Amino acid sequence: MKFKLPAASLSLAILSVLSTNIVTASSHREAPNVTRFPTIDSTDFYMFRSYEPLRDDFVTIIANYIPLQDPQGGPNYFAMDPAAVYEIHIDNDGDAIEDLTFQFKFNNSLINNNEGIKIKIDNVPVAVSLKTLGKITAEDDSELGFKETYSINMISGDRREGEFSPITNFEGASDTFIKPYDNVGNKTFPDYKKYADQYIYDINIPGCETAGKVFVGQRKDSFAVNLGASFDLVNYIPLESFIKQDTNNDDLRGKNVTTIALELPTSCIVSTGDIIGGWTTASLPQARILNPDASFDKPEVNGGALVQVSRLSHPLVNELVIGLKDKNLFNASEPKDDGQFAEYVTNPTFPEILSLLFKDDVNGALGKNFDGLAPTNFPRADLVATFLTGFEGVTKNGSVAEMLRLNTGLDITEAGKQATLGVAAGDVGGYPNGRRPGDDVVDIALRVVMGALCYSIPVDLNKDGTANDNLGLCEPEDAVVGDQAFTDGAPLSDANFDSSFPYLKTPLPGAIKK
Repeated sequence: MKFKLPAASLSLAILSVLSTNIVTASSHREAPNVTRFPTIDSTDFYMFRSYEPLRDDFVTIIANYIPLQDPQGGPNYFAMDPAAVYEIHIDNDGDAIEDLTFQFKFNNSLINNNEGIKIKIDNVPVAVSLKTLGKITAEDDSELGFKETYSINMISGDRREGEFSPITNFEGASDTFIKPYDNVGNKTFPDYKKYADQYIYDINIPGCETAGKVFVGQRKDSFAVNLGASFDLVNYIPLESFIKQDTNNDDLRGKNVTTIALELPTSCIVSTGDIIGGWTTASLPQARILNPDASFDKPEVNGGALVQVSRLSHPLVNELVIGLKDKNLFNASEPKDDGQFAEYVTNPTFPEILSLLFKDDVNGALGKNFDGLAPTNFPRADLVATFLTGFEGVTKNGSVAEMLRLNTGLDITEAGKQATLGVAAGDVGGYPNGRRPGDDVVDIALRVVMGALCYSIPVDLNKDGTANDNLGLCEPEDAVVGDQAFTDGAPLSDANFDSSFPYLKTPLPGAIKK
């Protein structure tokens, strides 16, 4: 079971993907434009077979937004943008075009007809400056003056011109859902988990006999990364023998994030086979005119066509693979048009940058004198398989596009037994077969870009009964340090997460009552 194309065929396969003219926009924080739009900034995208007991017939998809939330970031905290459209797309026939889209729209309001909570001052009712004015519990939220709700449409076919069908609550058939208020602290929320859990909904999915689930709300940030040191010209020796796994290396350990989570019956989202592709986007109206007499309910007027300003599937692609000049364009584009970015994958700059930054340190650590550390197999068929096509017999589905692919026919690895390095460690239930919250994608990415897939991996690819096969994409001599255990030292595993939907942990409180 080998996947090896000649260079000419590989380039032709990638470049045959149609290109298009796209309005320039942006995506995650590492892309220039999106830093101006934090409420539509996508941070992480997950897609995996549900490993909660008795839920193995479901797929969980999680799209996180609004990065680097300080739990104490009041008084207004982190509401979603009511002018934006947040979407999760699924391609289930291998053409890199969405077949199903789950579209989320949000609405923010104050109680008392957008007047908010009022208290009497000298017998005059006056609106208070805060969104809460007392304890909030699962049984009583009357002291919460700010309400955030959302609706969901399932779109079959094109995301803008397809068939729209509302998704409703399984109990009561309402098409309006509540997003719990962010975790202000334990004086405001004596039991935040109980309060938030009541907003995990069973949902009716159009055309599907089995109910799914949805949750939208704040969670503990699910990513782990040595962020500051990594972007300080890789200010450490990134080898396991020199940087120990330590939670203090995780710069997101004290951060929250906003989660959109769906659990969908597998039978209702697959089509021509077991493999699906997925990605998330956020879009804004093309025109925004600020209101010079802004009120709570009308700070601006929005109009015009929706423009995609955020896109995410595989982790770290736009941050570390796409060139700075094209980051905005990448995040405005669709997977079917990714041929225009092929050179960034076939001839990547990131491995060479890593070589320039820590070649001397790694040579010294290994007692070597390599002229360079970057792999030399061009075009990089191993990265094309990782990011653009999937792997033969695992996630390859015929398309050439940057999507997260999941083979729903492969086995689930239960909680407590998942390998943090996913497929590269012999666990076919993990990244890049989809992505679970506990997959350490930073370490995986570091190893893959430095040539780990040029060496044998502990998976029985050719079905000969031995689990130690080479993918046939490149050879060990193409990657002089591809067998090294690169890491950023920020540990991550399935132990950091719950083992039931929505899997991500209760958000950190903004304050703890003394």
